[in-house]
Amino acid sequence: MPEKPTEPTPPFDVHVIHQLVRLMKRYDLMAIDLVEGPTKIRLRRRNETPVPAAAAPGLYAAPPPTAPPPPRIESTPAAPPVSDDAVIKSPMVGTYYASSSPDAPPFVTVGTNIRPDSTVCVIEAMKVFTDIPAGLSGKVTEVLVKNGQSVEFGQPMFRVQPA
Repeated sequence: MPEKPTEPTPPFDVHVIHQLVRLMKRYDLMAIDLVEGPTKIRLRRRNETPVPAAAAPGLYAAPPPTAPPPPRIESTPAAPPVSDDAVIKSPMVGTYYASSSPDAPPFVTVGTNIRPDSTVCVIEAMKVFTDIPAGLSGKVTEVLVKNGQSVEFGQPMFRVQPA
């Protein structure tokens, strides 16, 4: 009896992807990266800006009304703050938690000295909690996210004065 060729199984269940799309809408996430073994999938939302309808052939659409431009106010833009601080960015999409449990103290606060292996926070994604290491030595000068806040991949979370 000849062997029946096996069909490759999809690396991600369609129902899981649908759930992730609903979570993206619910938490206003723009992208999610999924990795399972050698397979990588990125889900990205489109900007939901309405596209103007095209005029019917042979007809010309009236130009949209334009408001007069607002008066121009001359001012000197403030220079961005000069800082030698490094930034610790989120390595993943998820929910930021400052401590390992609601009643535990935060891993770091402003003024905390950290090492590359110091845990600075926990990020929860799909019910999995991941400890996030600092990756550098220094002193935390600013915490840029709030406990329970959704974070995107690459979003700055901490400013650190390098040691």
